[in-house]
Amino acid sequence: MESITTKQRVLNFPVTRIILGFLACFITFILAQQFASKMLDLTPLNRDFRNLVKGIIVSALLISAYVFFFRKYEKREVTEFSSKGAIKYIITGMLLGAILQSLTILIIFINGSFKIVSINPISNMIIPFTIAFTVAIFEEILIRGIIFRIIEEKLGSYISLIISAIIFGALHLSNPSSTPISALCVALEAGLLIGLAYIYTRSLWFPIAIHFAWNFMQSGIFGAVTSGNDQTTGLLTTKIVGSELITGGDFGPEGSIQAIIFCLLASIILLQLSKDKLIKPKWRNKSFEVDSIIISKKI
Repeated sequence: MESITTKQRVLNFPVTRIILGFLACFITFILAQQFASKMLDLTPLNRDFRNLVKGIIVSALLISAYVFFFRKYEKREVTEFSSKGAIKYIITGMLLGAILQSLTILIIFINGSFKIVSINPISNMIIPFTIAFTVAIFEEILIRGIIFRIIEEKLGSYISLIISAIIFGALHLSNPSSTPISALCVALEAGLLIGLAYIYTRSLWFPIAIHFAWNFMQSGIFGAVTSGNDQTTGLLTTKIVGSELITGGDFGPEGSIQAIIFCLLASIILLQLSKDKLIKPKWRNKSFEVDSIIISKKI
């Protein structure tokens, strides 16, 4: 029986895997942006289309880097980016994200706090579309693909859900107009919902699609502020004013009470559907193995 060396123990340690995975993805992201920017500056494309193509290039290279790195590092097939079922997960995820965001906005509209100022050209959606899919891919790779997945292997699904949701919410504290309450909203909505979306499919395409559709509908279609960031010009120019409980205030609709309710309801449904896909903490599995050995010896 081969003994595990100290080097192997260090490399297999969850924190090491998370740090090295982060470094590989961050370096790829930065270098890909610089490469794409220099290449596209030589083209006659306007700024919006340059950003769109840049987003596609950066996202493709980021996914490729993740797949290549973890295939070599963990010596496995990276099934979370498998093409099998990808189209189904993308379409379903986009529908779910779009419906949840539309329901959130609908409550704001019913409350009389949503006013359409103008309807803009379709080309106005290019920038929010680009931002939405680039952010969704980048954040889901880091949070669900690296942090959640690796922690889940050791501590189980429930603990990993809580930890990754807290981290995801805390990351939004650096956003403009963010508060501890708005960060908690993000943790409860997206942190739990998207983590469960990954558990249910064991694919990153589903979480990415939900994340993308939620953000794009919010900024690209409804013209609302997203996570406290500057309002971008989308299909609609809108004015959202009223109770912060319903509108989310300066942080945007995802800071509203109805967003929490709708996303938690979706999370509960996904949890019920994922019951047989939850992973137990490793120490519980070891305890079970020990108990089984003792029982077998007695028999």
